[in-house]
Amino acid sequence: MKITSFNSFISAADPDEAVSLFGELGFERRHTKKGIEIADRDDTVIRMKDENGFYVDILKPESGQDRDMAGIRMNVDDFDEAYEMLRKRGFKNLYGDETVSTSSSKAAMMVSPSGFNICVIQHIK
Repeated sequence: MKITSFNSFISAADPDEAVSLFGELGFERRHTKKGIEIADRDDTVIRMKDENGFYVDILKPESGQDRDMAGIRMNVDDFDEAYEMLRKRGFKNLYGDETVSTSSSKAAMMVSPSGFNICVIQHIK
């Protein structure tokens, strides 16, 4: 398994405030992906990048949440291999066995035994 990119993400209780904060820190919107279907809801991800090449993804869940959740986005060249490696280390898929599959990617939100999150993603070419 090869990691193709690695950056932070925030599932935000107030996504507009998070976008504003990172905008003040020098990040600009790269793109917005709407309608990401997972667990009977449609979420939106806002990808931001600064002039140094650092990225942050801000997840805007369809249903509200009480507080922010932070984690790591890990793009890989082999989703199944990464998913199984994390499961063998005790990670659990936040949505059971459901994965996010779109025309351009496959992803799952994995939670470690100690509570940190890795969103593992493979882009489909």
